[in-house]
Amino acid sequence: MALLREAVGQSLRHARTTQSRTLRDVARAARVSLGYLSEVERGQKEASSELLNSICEALGLTLSSVITDVSLEIRAQESAKLSVVDAA
Repeated sequence: MALLREAVGQSLRHARTTQSRTLRDVARAARVSLGYLSEVERGQKEASSELLNSICEALGLTLSSVITDVSLEIRAQESAKLSVVDAA
């Protein structure tokens, strides 16, 4: 089962590492604790919409672009599972 918080975390971590930025840098810009941002990226915490928007802004992303990326990733995971079940 695809978890939304894990897909969001992966998307945010990918954006941050692609920009060669540290957790500390993004956490400071988003005004969240470093530990909290780390937990969000690892899919252990589900960020509120307000905090998620702050993190996106700190990364120079729109919330809608992150949600779109996450939606596409979850859809791909669901399609892969359906394909395996249908093939049986």
